Amino acid sequence: MSIINLFFGVAVLLTGLSAGLFYAYDCSVTGGLGKLPDREYLQAFQSINRAIQNPYFFISFIGALIALPVAAWQSYNSASNVAFYCLLAAAIVYAAGVFGVTVFGNVPLNDRLDKFDIAGSSAEAIKAMREQFESKWNALHQVRTYAGILAFVLLVIAIVKR
Repeated sequence: MSIINLFFGVAVLLTGLSAGLFYAYDCSVTGGLGKLPDREYLQAFQSINRAIQNPYFFISFIGALIALPVAAWQSYNSASNVAFYCLLAAAIVYAAGVFGVTVFGNVPLNDRLDKFDIAGSSAEAIKAMREQFESKWNALHQVRTYAGILAFVLLVIAIVKR
């Protein structure tokens, strides 16, 4: 197996894992959490935000960010123009739409929620926190979900066009 094929395969795997995680979360977790009362919603979200910070997540999330541009760079002269540009587009879409939205959108909201003292807050404060958090977080999550899916589709097109 060549180094190009190795990075290509790693990029496909890690991008697919990230896109799948965000897709599954969008299909199930946000809807399930959305049905919880305010206090339980915030408690569950705090718990999930803490649990997601693990090596499995970071390997796919950061790994795709690294593997995609490396695969594009390595395919510059060895793949068709369509495959190269699909890889390049996948890297850009992932970097901006998945990584960028997560780091500059979802994570600051997660950090704000993590610092919120649910146990010491009134029902009104809890309701206000949920209103400030939920719709913004969900909208940003949908952006990164669609970006992850688009990056993966671009990789599939690159495979076909190689």
